[in-house]
Amino acid sequence: MSIFKGSGVAIVTPMRHNGEVDYERFAKQLEFQIENGTDAIIVCGTTGEASTLSHEEHLEVIRYCVRTVAGRIPVIAGTGSNCTETAIYLSREAEAAGADGLLLVSPYYNKATQNGLYGHFRAVAEAVKLPILLYNIPGRTGCNIQPETIVRLCRDVENIVGVKEASGDIAQITRLAALANGCVDIYSGNDNEIVPIMSVGGLGVISVLANIAPARTHEICQRFLDGDAKGSCAMQLEAVELCDALFCEVNPIPVKKALELMGMDTGTLRRPLTEMEPAHAERLEKAMKAYGIL
Repeated sequence: MSIFKGSGVAIVTPMRHNGEVDYERFAKQLEFQIENGTDAIIVCGTTGEASTLSHEEHLEVIRYCVRTVAGRIPVIAGTGSNCTETAIYLSREAEAAGADGLLLVSPYYNKATQNGLYGHFRAVAEAVKLPILLYNIPGRTGCNIQPETIVRLCRDVENIVGVKEASGDIAQITRLAALANGCVDIYSGNDNEIVPIMSVGGLGVISVLANIAPARTHEICQRFLDGDAKGSCAMQLEAVELCDALFCEVNPIPVKKALELMGMDTGTLRRPLTEMEPAHAERLEKAMKAYGIL
């Protein structure tokens, strides 16, 4: 059974201007998502600046998210690492905290072989009982999980159930869907590819856009799931300019600026991320106005 179908938000981690995690603001974000139809919360992923959280902060953010959501929708915790033992530690702690699933990014910097990736993910999965989504984002990790490896893992390991695919390679994702023949739950990892990936059997998206447009991101997915591919496609196309603006600088710089523009300030970014360039901020604001959320 799939962890979720539809729109899962890759939620930002709000920071106070002194750099500490702002849990009060985080609670408001979580309520905003649930009230607007988001189907799952993905906490401590790329958008959540997990790479700059200490292990203690990382786990406390997961625990707080689980407590606040309180079972209303699934919480999927990002617990990947380029160190297998660290990923096992984070995954066990997230399971103990009550997460509903885990998101495991491919080991970054190490550039493991496909056999190395298989061994890494299998070791983590065997240390927990939660369902696991792999996370393929070679543009950040320098490592591509090949379709054959994803299918092998999902067939061999009971609790590895799917993948967040953010390679941007539609041909590769189509090949994955063909090889999987239904054994891999595929989610778009890019907001501008929701409908293309759902058209080859994807179940939805793990979304940055949903931070600022949760109801509409949910509807893009739900229309497709309900059989209204034409309506879903129209909504996907309406969002193209905003999706592009949300990635005109490295994520999550633009989405944090977008939340600020909406009056939902999520505070500072942790170094080495920096504030958005003024010209890019102007482009983002223009796209948000055109999309009707400002």
